[in-house]
Amino acid sequence: MDKDTKQALEIIKRGSDEIIPEDSFKKLLTSKKKLTVKAGFDPTSADLHLGHTVLINKLKAFQDLGHKVIFLIGDFTGLIGDPSGVNETRPNIDEKKLAENSKTYADQVFKILDKKKTKIKFNSSWFKKMKPDEFIKLSSIMTVARMLERDDFKKRYENNKPISLHEFLYPLLQAQDSVEIKADVELGGTDQKFNLLLGRKLQEDHNIKPQVCIMMPILEGLDGVKKMSKSLDNYISISDEPNDMFGKVMSISDDLMWRYYDLLSFKNYEDIASVKQMCSQDKFNPRDAKIDLAHEFVERFHGQDKADKAKSNFISRFQNKNITDDIPLIELKTVGELRIIDLIINNLKVIKSTSEVRRLISQNAIKIDSKPITTIDYDCSTDSEFLLQIGKKKAYKILLRP
Repeated sequence: MDKDTKQALEIIKRGSDEIIPEDSFKKLLTSKKKLTVKAGFDPTSADLHLGHTVLINKLKAFQDLGHKVIFLIGDFTGLIGDPSGVNETRPNIDEKKLAENSKTYADQVFKILDKKKTKIKFNSSWFKKMKPDEFIKLSSIMTVARMLERDDFKKRYENNKPISLHEFLYPLLQAQDSVEIKADVELGGTDQKFNLLLGRKLQEDHNIKPQVCIMMPILEGLDGVKKMSKSLDNYISISDEPNDMFGKVMSISDDLMWRYYDLLSFKNYEDIASVKQMCSQDKFNPRDAKIDLAHEFVERFHGQDKADKAKSNFISRFQNKNITDDIPLIELKTVGELRIIDLIINNLKVIKSTSEVRRLISQNAIKIDSKPITTIDYDCSTDSEFLLQIGKKKAYKILLRP
């Protein structure tokens, strides 16, 4: 393997969880063939988020290496809903809504991929042409017993949770995508392993050289626990306004920050490891490392000027040298008015009684953005971001989301 091929392998392996089969992938790289690389995305929501970019960034890496990249929009498979990693049947999505979301995906993806070098395809273009007998033939390839070997289906079956028949079609349809595209490589999350390997089988059945499957880790959302998802409202959209994006990144925990660095940052591993070590040795403030990460993401999707401004806005709004640097950021979902008394007692739960809040207000000890609050009925929802100070020792960065 020559130097360029070794370098290409290192680039693709960075952040990857598993490559199957890796030997075949090395041979493909050594052959210098221009590979057809595919990743599919069901347009079940209007926004692409940072979780999606784990795969899209890898597509970009292949693109930069000179390979043919196909961004596949699952406007047909989206009618079923991907059962991977879920414990119940997904609700059906209106076909009109899928079409609207497909358009936003096609627009947003070029924030990362090169428009001139990217091929966008929609899997409805072949599935809507398939006849009923062709779907029956496709379904005959797999047995129910084989489908129940899938971890998510197995758990639902063992826990007596319903599995709709149409859900069994999803892995087969995703596999058929690889046949239609004649993919050399397919990218997917670790929860897609069954589907990707099934693509290899279907390609073999059609006398097509089976694809290499590259599994990427699943990115946790803002809660640090569950997969980033719009349905769980724990996501950062790549179309978020710069200040919102910056603030959301700053709201993640320090531990989760390193996960985001590893999976999403374009900095090299050595630089990331160096910053992590300095933070562990108290030579660098984790807050500043998080600011650097937030700036990198905003710059990537909005440009340097807006990233610089978002950073400046965040620091000027939230950084106060008279209080601790380690101010927790609290993100709240609100509808309508949010009184200061409700925020402190019901949301933050840092003071238990209304009388104590009244006392602190009378002493000018409760402030928003350094301005004393004069009434317990003050409406906090007039600003989406603010610094709340309660006495001399308590401070919170508050981010309100609709």
